[in-house]
Amino acid sequence: MSDYENAIEIKELTKRYDGFTMENISFNVRKGSIMGFIGQNGAGKTTTIKSILNIISPDEGSIKIFGLDSVKDELAAKQRLSAVFDELPVHDMLNARHIDRIFRDIYPQWDSQTFFNYTDRFSLPQKKKVGEFSKGMKMKLQIAAALSHNAELLVMDEATTGLDPVVRNEVLDIFLEYLQDENHSILMSSHITTDLEKIADSVSFIDRGRLLLTGFKDDILDSHRVIKCSKSDYKDIDSEDIVSARLTDFGAEVMISDRKKCEKKYSGAVMDHTTLEEIMMFYVRQNSSNGKTKEWS
Repeated sequence: MSDYENAIEIKELTKRYDGFTMENISFNVRKGSIMGFIGQNGAGKTTTIKSILNIISPDEGSIKIFGLDSVKDELAAKQRLSAVFDELPVHDMLNARHIDRIFRDIYPQWDSQTFFNYTDRFSLPQKKKVGEFSKGMKMKLQIAAALSHNAELLVMDEATTGLDPVVRNEVLDIFLEYLQDENHSILMSSHITTDLEKIADSVSFIDRGRLLLTGFKDDILDSHRVIKCSKSDYKDIDSEDIVSARLTDFGAEVMISDRKKCEKKYSGAVMDHTTLEEIMMFYVRQNSSNGKTKEWS
């Protein structure tokens, strides 16, 4: 696969801090797609995104944006992307008109008309100071700016966190609208898995600085199942087939990652469909045990 078929290519990204190490993170964001980057707070999502944006320098690994090295070709790469954070990174005393004037000097392809079309669509006052905006209004203003300089890639760090469901759905619809152009791509970090279940094409799970799972969302949901059984039946399931298992007084709930294989091996077992949130929970439990046991209660 050529570089240009991927909006982002991350290979063996490692960053070490005192008390935390993010190690050997590798995944691709295909051009024209949305990747959901999932993990608990503190899992390493923001560290990865700051590395993509060259805000921090990784200790090892490489990052390419549309084939451009994120460090050596930083300016060229950043002209092709927009970043949206959970907090608006502008002074509270500014308003939308100030932001338009500032960004007009930063981005060669800045389009004031597009920006103000979005502020009108979002019912954002142009003269009101952003310090007086609600969290939802600030997020909409960030998105309006992000979509107004012909960016081919949106990189978002917890962009929907703290928004009410109505605003979140409105924002998700805008992202899907943006993806109608097959040259556009999105990397969206979040711990709100229901949002990503709605719109993501692929997902990557990170926990405690380790990448636990990456792939197409539909494939992951199709291959994973939860077997609900008695403790005695649980003992008949091979450990190699188990992601992790929750044991209760009433029995066991067992996450498996290869549905087709397990259907043949355990033909009498009932295998329930699962969700991204449940999959993440079982993988996190597996990772927290450091390989010592796959069982939890």
